[in-house]
Amino acid sequence: MHTCKQCEVKYEISEKEIDFFNRIGPKFGSTSIEMPLPTLCPDCRNHRRQLFRNDRVFYKRNCDMSGESFISLYPENSDYKVYRPSEWYSDKWNPMDNGREFDFSRPFFEQFSELMHDVPRLGIDIVNCENSEYCNYCGDDKNCYLDIAGEANEDCYYNLFVKQSRDVCDCTFVYSSELCYESINSYDCYGCQHCIYCDNCTDCLYCFDLIGCKNCIFSHGLRNKEYCVFNKQYTKADYEKYIESLHLESFDQREKLYEGWVKFKLEHAVFRANYLLSCENCTGNNLKNCKNCDFSFNATNSEDCRYLYDVLDAKDCQDLNYSLYKPELSYELISTLSMVNSAFSMASHYNNEVYYCDLTNNSSHLFGCIGLKHGEYCILNKQYTKEEYEEVVPKIIEHMKQTGEWGEFFPISISPFAYNETVAQEYFPLTKEEVVAKGWRWVDREASDKGFRIIPQEEKLYRRLNIPDPQRSPDQRHLDRIKLRTPRKLWERECCKCGAGVKTPYSPERLEKIYCEKCYKELIYVV
Repeated sequence: MHTCKQCEVKYEISEKEIDFFNRIGPKFGSTSIEMPLPTLCPDCRNHRRQLFRNDRVFYKRNCDMSGESFISLYPENSDYKVYRPSEWYSDKWNPMDNGREFDFSRPFFEQFSELMHDVPRLGIDIVNCENSEYCNYCGDDKNCYLDIAGEANEDCYYNLFVKQSRDVCDCTFVYSSELCYESINSYDCYGCQHCIYCDNCTDCLYCFDLIGCKNCIFSHGLRNKEYCVFNKQYTKADYEKYIESLHLESFDQREKLYEGWVKFKLEHAVFRANYLLSCENCTGNNLKNCKNCDFSFNATNSEDCRYLYDVLDAKDCQDLNYSLYKPELSYELISTLSMVNSAFSMASHYNNEVYYCDLTNNSSHLFGCIGLKHGEYCILNKQYTKEEYEEVVPKIIEHMKQTGEWGEFFPISISPFAYNETVAQEYFPLTKEEVVAKGWRWVDREASDKGFRIIPQEEKLYRRLNIPDPQRSPDQRHLDRIKLRTPRKLWERECCKCGAGVKTPYSPERLEKIYCEKCYKELIYVV
């Protein structure tokens, strides 16, 4: 049993984890380096990484290269040099110009922080997007607005982690869907509104845990049904008459319907202890096509991993956030793509054997570098030969062991963002007083419920879907959806039917009826 040096909670490190750390220790020439076991508990490690990701706090500022105005994650008065994407990805500047020798008389993180202030920052992370300037961490989006962590979306607004979708608004973790609104954790849906855990459904409203259903409202736990209201079968004509009587075009009416639906769901629905779809030997929640993954949340197609949060296609990894495209044998990463044999890095893509790096792309064998593209054998943005690199890096790691830095992710003190600008505020919310007391940064921002505008394309979609204009700001609607999702924690509970023990994201004081997987399947599929 280990004690977290930050929160002092007791935590275990399993034999599988120890084997993982033994295998990911880097090797430089003939020198093998031991990867130390973590000194923080999983929650504190996750918390620390999240302080380096700003999803949705935007500022209008000028590019420090071109002077042109653009939407950025950094305010105008930032301590950092900030370039808009077209300039940052150009060949008009060279991050190697900021290279420097490692100073063995000073801590590594101190020197890395100085490099962060000298190398220009990518102002906002959008790649190959068209008419989607007000988005972040997006690729191949078209005509999107405030789409966060989106991919290949078109005409989508105010979403989080929506992929390959079109005309989707105010949704979270929705994939390959169209004309959906205010929905969460759904796949391959069309025309669904206020739905959670719906797969391959069409024109469903206020529904929970449906598969293959059409034209259902206020229903839960159905499979391949059509024209159902409160789980009762209607004729097509009666269903359409009932829908007409609801006056869904009224905001006040929708609020009343939603309150009634929440009450009905809590009283009558059965909640799966964990949503693990086509998974084998996994713990966590919202996993799909995973195998041997422990304490992981919102991960797909992953195997032999632990502590994943919003991850796709990972293999043999641990402690990853927002890491996609086949990361492998990697540890302590956030906001990355296709990282192999790498650790302690952020916002870096398509790299191999990089450590303590930021904003590096298509590179290998880097240590403590920022902003390099197609780099190799570099330390603090300074070029070395292969032989020099393999000689110097072990010496730096030995120095970091003496300063207590080796094996730790970047310290919170060098994050370029204030606490309440990061996703940490969403998953580990703190007050300003609590943040300041810890010595962390806080910025005073306008309240999220102040006036907001509705963009023309958004208004057009509302009219198309017969949806009334929202009365709460996009930020507040995002927070509302967070409250509808289960936390990324597991509690010990008993199945409400057979009494079997389960580890579930539904805490014991919650009122939902929780069924183990066996009892859930017997109820849902045996009719």
